[in-house]
Amino acid sequence: MKLVILFGPQAVGKMTVGQELAKRTGLKLFHNHMTIDLVSNFFDYSSREGRRLVALFRQEIFHAVASSDLPGLIFTYVWAFDQEEDWAYIHDLYQSFAAHGAEIYFVELEADYEVRAERNKTPNRLANKPSKRDLARSEAIFHAVEKKYRLNSKEGEVPYENYLRIDNTELSPETVAAMITEKFGL
Repeated sequence: MKLVILFGPQAVGKMTVGQELAKRTGLKLFHNHMTIDLVSNFFDYSSREGRRLVALFRQEIFHAVASSDLPGLIFTYVWAFDQEEDWAYIHDLYQSFAAHGAEIYFVELEADYEVRAERNKTPNRLANKPSKRDLARSEAIFHAVEKKYRLNSKEGEVPYENYLRIDNTELSPETVAAMITEKFGL
């Protein structure tokens, strides 16, 4: 069992890189909007009930995958490094897979702000993330989150052994996926 956690700011390319990584490795992709967009049909993600349901669905999927005979999972996440609850979330996710003997890999993506602002509107993103299709709302959230949180780590801040940081400002998703598979032997 392998768990690849792809993290970084909004629209950095986590899902798109995850799609390419899934093609190369046979691991299943679980991008964070799969649960957000499901729950958003009923409750806004910013509501208490919306966050509770997203967390519940994710927890159940993680538990089922970790204890299954699947080869592994790729999970995408926007990790706010200045928020204790995000650190706790990643720690709990790590522990739940480690308890089942999983090999766990951390891949941090970073890209220039202007590039990410353009990626926020790509056809692949809009096709796979229904909540991003209201571009005015999506762009407002993009800018607000960018100002509110620190979404990339500082040098040496990520404490996990299997860690790779990639600036994918000018790299294709295929190139990034190849770098990840080569680095970790996936």
